[in-house]
Amino acid sequence: MKLALDHHYATAIAVQLRELGHDVVAAVEEGWETEGDEALLVICEEQGRTLVTNNVGDFTVIARRWAVEGRWHAGLVFTSDSSMPRGRGTIGRYVDALDVLVRLHLKDGSFVDRSHWL
Repeated sequence: MKLALDHHYATAIAVQLRELGHDVVAAVEEGWETEGDEALLVICEEQGRTLVTNNVGDFTVIARRWAVEGRWHAGLVFTSDSSMPRGRGTIGRYVDALDVLVRLHLKDGSFVDRSHWL
């Protein structure tokens, strides 16, 4: 399972996950932070990357529309600031949670058209 972190997240999360052997990129590292939501989901689909995002509302709408159109995405992992606050103090928490998720779904494509909440 390959991941992409939306621009909402610290790049340190991606760095630490790569140190654990995972294929993870941060949108900011790739220059994707200015891409629109749909364009970002297309990039992730093309690269087979499940997108980790806090932008539940917009990506849920896009994923539903794509399903109606017969299109697929490489997966979405949603977070909430109430259950998984974003900040320097929670980087390790994100690394731990995403490490477990990736280890449970090692096979590429295992999250196609799936949504998951951390």
